[in-house]
Amino acid sequence: MGNLLREKLAQYREPQKIMEAGVYPYFRAIESDQDTVVTMNGKPVLMFGSNSYLGLTNHPRIKEAAIKAIEKYGSGCAGSRFLNGTLDIHLELEDRLAKLVHKEGALIYATGFTVNSGVIPCLTGKDDFLLYDASDHASIIEGKRLSFSKQLKYKHNDMESLERMLQRCDPDRVKLIVADAVFSMEGDVANLPVMVELAKKYNASLYIDEAHSLGVFGEGGRGLCDHTGLSNDVDLIMGTFSKSLASIGGFIAADSDTINCLKHTSRTLIFSASITPASTASVLAALDVMRDEPWRQEQLWRNTHHSLEAFRKAGFEIGHTSTPIIPLYVRDNHKTFMLTKMLMEDGVFINPVVSPAVSSEDTLIRYSLMATHTIDQIDEAVEKITKNAKLLGII
Repeated sequence: MGNLLREKLAQYREPQKIMEAGVYPYFRAIESDQDTVVTMNGKPVLMFGSNSYLGLTNHPRIKEAAIKAIEKYGSGCAGSRFLNGTLDIHLELEDRLAKLVHKEGALIYATGFTVNSGVIPCLTGKDDFLLYDASDHASIIEGKRLSFSKQLKYKHNDMESLERMLQRCDPDRVKLIVADAVFSMEGDVANLPVMVELAKKYNASLYIDEAHSLGVFGEGGRGLCDHTGLSNDVDLIMGTFSKSLASIGGFIAADSDTINCLKHTSRTLIFSASITPASTASVLAALDVMRDEPWRQEQLWRNTHHSLEAFRKAGFEIGHTSTPIIPLYVRDNHKTFMLTKMLMEDGVFINPVVSPAVSSEDTLIRYSLMATHTIDQIDEAVEKITKNAKLLGII
């Protein structure tokens, strides 16, 4: 008797083809902490593929907080927030996060992905409308797929396209617009002022994912909604802990009625174990460090401006980015893999973005910055990327 499932899955050989070509770039093992230089295969490698924008993952205050939390609470909660898995530090963190993003309440989840995949399906029903950006994160797309609402995709960061979609909606039904604040591959910023205008014009609600903008934008790293002065005009603000806040997990912040509803209906909250004590304490400590060490956000922007200028001068195509996420367009799958391999051999870690994540003509390497990168490290990486890109005929 044959195993049809195994036969079907055995036909998936795309990774093996890349391995056979000698350019497989995934699951590369790091043997040290997540810093500007990491150890791989016993050798130092410049890290320009991390989301640790403020460089906090090895901060002594955060590590100490995690250790103390394990000593007091143990390693896990052994249940969901809904039942036995709520700790006093969970409630403390929710209060801190709500205040951080100017909302009445917040709710923390075990991962950022489960925020979007678990919150979005709760917000709109079968007669309502969900509008989303074509470049929204995969977690938003997953949440959309779980929603029974009518769904309309607008062109990436195209406000005319968004308005056309809003005009197709029933004016008497709920309309929710969901978008990233900073888009994780392109590095460009949502046009939040116009989105707010359109939401008001068409009586729609706004849900903004601040995963890549917390710690980066806004006073004290409060995010893009704060940076634009529009926090009160955005109905739901989502964020993650795995970027600037040096841990893992995520949260949604909104008015108290919305939070009350989500606490009792969001399946990824109710049926997932709680965020661990160590992770929770790490985020609380990271918020303290973000407040007490404002130089990190300032240095991150100095590094960003320096890098953007250097890549433009070298002749790279970097799209519309204005953030610490810098896409270097290659527009060829094989060359993207080759460039990643050549840079690894040269001691520089970057992330390749290839089809099907993007179309084959939009492939890129994603260069991302930390506050703790030095200008010398940035210049060395730019020089090596430029040298190898020229060898491949990319620039």
